[in-house]
Amino acid sequence: MTRPRPLVPREDPADSVRVVGEFGVIARVVARAGAARVAQVGPGDDAAVLRVPDGRVVATTDVLVEGRHFRRDWSSAEDVGHKAAAANLADVAAMGGVATALLVGLACPADTPTSWLEGVAAGMAAECAPLGAAVVGGDTVASAPDSAAVVLSVTALGDLGGRAPVLRSGARPGDVLAVAGRLGWSACGLAVLRRGFSSPLAAVTAHRRPTPPYLAGPAAADAGATAMCDVSDGLLADAGHLAADSGVVLDVDRAALVRATLEPPGPLQQVAAALGADPLAWVLTGGEDHALLATFPPSAALPEGWVPIGRVEEGEPGVSVSGEPAAAVAGAVGAEGTGHVHFG
Repeated sequence: MTRPRPLVPREDPADSVRVVGEFGVIARVVARAGAARVAQVGPGDDAAVLRVPDGRVVATTDVLVEGRHFRRDWSSAEDVGHKAAAANLADVAAMGGVATALLVGLACPADTPTSWLEGVAAGMAAECAPLGAAVVGGDTVASAPDSAAVVLSVTALGDLGGRAPVLRSGARPGDVLAVAGRLGWSACGLAVLRRGFSSPLAAVTAHRRPTPPYLAGPAAADAGATAMCDVSDGLLADAGHLAADSGVVLDVDRAALVRATLEPPGPLQQVAAALGADPLAWVLTGGEDHALLATFPPSAALPEGWVPIGRVEEGEPGVSVSGEPAAAVAGAVGAEGTGHVHFG
């Protein structure tokens, strides 16, 4: 008769979340979380308590999945923290608000080093700090036994400061279409990383740590923006959402867009030349730069940082580029589709 072999304890690193334990992990992460100006009760209790001067709260959630939104061999823990925070902080800005706090849900393998999670927390804190925001709570859990992926679910809360929220549904024919922030840089950096390179550093860094123009959102609201959204899935894709919600045509002026995004020449042209690509494809369809796209009345003075790239017209809701269908223009410059497909 064969006796069953005794169970051998799993040998986890001393720094793993399994060894440190839930409350040990939370203590280490909270130590790097920073402080939110609006928090009366911060991390560590059953729930946070925040002051809400405006009486309204902007709320948004974004999920980042390892292997789809980030790779640990391409990005540091701090990079992942910056990126996770930026994706949510930009959505608050796109409503005309300023982010005040983040809540983070984390699922990770039990052998994940706590030092890596501390790095994520430090990256989030650094991204939030200029806005006076911080992580004020959340939850941690071990991921499924057959999954080696880290999943971060981040909820951002924000304050409108007395402004009316700027929705996607307010664009009107005759409005000016404008953009604030960079377009195509993250997609360019991703193309570099996929080919096993790490330069030009400016493009790779743009993918690892996007730089949304957070203050441009409230500035646009103050200037009378009629509609606005965050460009997370690509200019054409997100312009399509705005056009559909407003029931209008957004016509992007190709020459104006090139002037705004590709002049003077820089890393995008450098990488495109090396890869035999058209940099305009990244500008039109690349996501995760978290630029802001908005429409303004024709009489409005555009705030600093906003550049006109087209106009709003009557017609069947959709997007065109100098009068040509967006999909056709994207295909002509070598893009696959008009932007990110979430379940593709």
